Amino acid sequence: MAQVVEVKIPDIGDFKDIPVIEVLVAPGTSVKKETPLITLETDKASLEVPSPHAGVIKEIKVKVGDKVSEGSVILTLAIAEESVDAENLGEKTDTAQETSAASAATAVPATTSTQSIPQGDIHAEVVVLGAGPGGYTAAFRAADLGKKVVLIERYPTLGGVCLNVGCIPSKALLHTARVITDAEEVQAQGIVFGKSQVDINKLRTWKESVISKLTKGLKALAKQRKVAIIHGAGKFATPHLIQVETSEGAKTVSFDNCIIASGSSVARIPGFPYDDPRLMDSTGALKLIDIPQRMLVIGGGIIGLEMATVYDALGSKISVVEWMDQLIPGADADLVKPLYRRIKKRYEAIYLKTKVTRIEAGENGLTVTFEGENAPKPQIYDRILMAVGRRPNGRAIGAEEIGIQINELGFIPVDQQMRTNLSHIFAIGDIASEPMLAHKATYEGKLAAEIITGHKAIFDARTIPSVAYTDPEIAWMGLTEKEAIQQGIDYEKTNFPWAASGRAISIAREEGLTKLLLDKSTRRILGAGITGINAGELIAETVLALEMGADMQDISLTIHPHPTLSETVLFAAEMAEGTITDLFIPKK
Repeated sequence: MAQVVEVKIPDIGDFKDIPVIEVLVAPGTSVKKETPLITLETDKASLEVPSPHAGVIKEIKVKVGDKVSEGSVILTLAIAEESVDAENLGEKTDTAQETSAASAATAVPATTSTQSIPQGDIHAEVVVLGAGPGGYTAAFRAADLGKKVVLIERYPTLGGVCLNVGCIPSKALLHTARVITDAEEVQAQGIVFGKSQVDINKLRTWKESVISKLTKGLKALAKQRKVAIIHGAGKFATPHLIQVETSEGAKTVSFDNCIIASGSSVARIPGFPYDDPRLMDSTGALKLIDIPQRMLVIGGGIIGLEMATVYDALGSKISVVEWMDQLIPGADADLVKPLYRRIKKRYEAIYLKTKVTRIEAGENGLTVTFEGENAPKPQIYDRILMAVGRRPNGRAIGAEEIGIQINELGFIPVDQQMRTNLSHIFAIGDIASEPMLAHKATYEGKLAAEIITGHKAIFDARTIPSVAYTDPEIAWMGLTEKEAIQQGIDYEKTNFPWAASGRAISIAREEGLTKLLLDKSTRRILGAGITGINAGELIAETVLALEMGADMQDISLTIHPHPTLSETVLFAAEMAEGTITDLFIPKK
């Protein structure tokens, strides 16, 4: 019969309120006597608390970040009474061992992890499921730290959605779009190039060459690090085994630790004719099949507006429909206004507070019915881009079947060390949480690899910047003004208009602005937003300022090169300090 006992912090000397930096087991884990359960960190050393008995973990009572002292309960453990007697006698009889094993087998649910690791066709110390930015970063970092790594990717090339059908090809096309629009608009300075001629096939080939160069580079980096790559769709078979359906048949990969980096997929609105190739998602739009005469973008978020920017420059008449009352709803309204004013002049229509209720496929195009405050009569479009967001792939990899928790949105919850509820399995990137951004995934991938290899670390980034690579670009980080108001934070705002920037005026793009939010009492930066050319590059300075705890004086006393757009961050800080000379601010 199994007995449930509380495992407490033993005598650890004079130390009190010691932080827990690592939980090494999970409910259902089978442990031996002296198996490490948690790791504590004092100001002098790291301490592992061992299990006083062999048994099965029932319930974890602490989490990373909790503080414990002698006598604190850390977990409950199911052990066999016979095993306890044998341990007290200082011996382990065959009978006691058999009884303990039988008890453990009864106590551990079939979907949870045990210490028994079945051997697959290939065994890895670390297996990474998904080779996007987070996945390949995790794999390469783990290999650099001495681990034997297997990287599983369902597509023929590495790089995931971002490199193959997302970030990289879209930015390549956005560069082309920028060149086209710059050539058009420079006519105001007396330079006339004539109407651009677009060779769609050559443009597509160039875009594919950009992707190929990067994917080949990743393949070479994997080879240099001796990271084994398996191409195929992977699903969990047990807590220590993944089955991969490859072109050569099924293969199994067993592992000590796993990092899930399986990403996300395009979200869909039910009832639309998705079998019609004229109804595209972002992947389809990036294929550049043709340049439609009229194109509707459903969704006024970052992905939709970036692709609208491309097709507008290539010559399509663009309409955008968005259910919310502003484009890019996650950004502050004042940052979006310059973009809205610019594209309203260029696009055929922008419908806010409006949604699409019906799409009918016909010989002459796709007929769209609208509903909402600004709904037009039914319209016919040559192509439609569906850009209403993405959903995590949590339920596509067999995670639930082995006991990994998945929430109602499809995300896999993790702690500050990127661990799932099974302590040897980690999740990073889109599948772990929002925001679904490549730079967040790479940060988390490196972190997970380092924790697996014994580094004492947690996710402690204070902010994750966001960028819309539209024209103009919009970038923001830290606290938004919306969030500050909702949270009741006593903040101050400073806005520097690019109309007062020599650099912005000299390139005829003075529609931008740079905004800083600061704490009224400490004067420290809380958040920032930039709209304008290259805003995505400029925002990094403010991210560093937030991470370093900089205040307005720190920024305003930092000498920036002149004339540059980076100066606008300096000028915004000088406005907050009351020291700006490039604008006249009346004294209050």
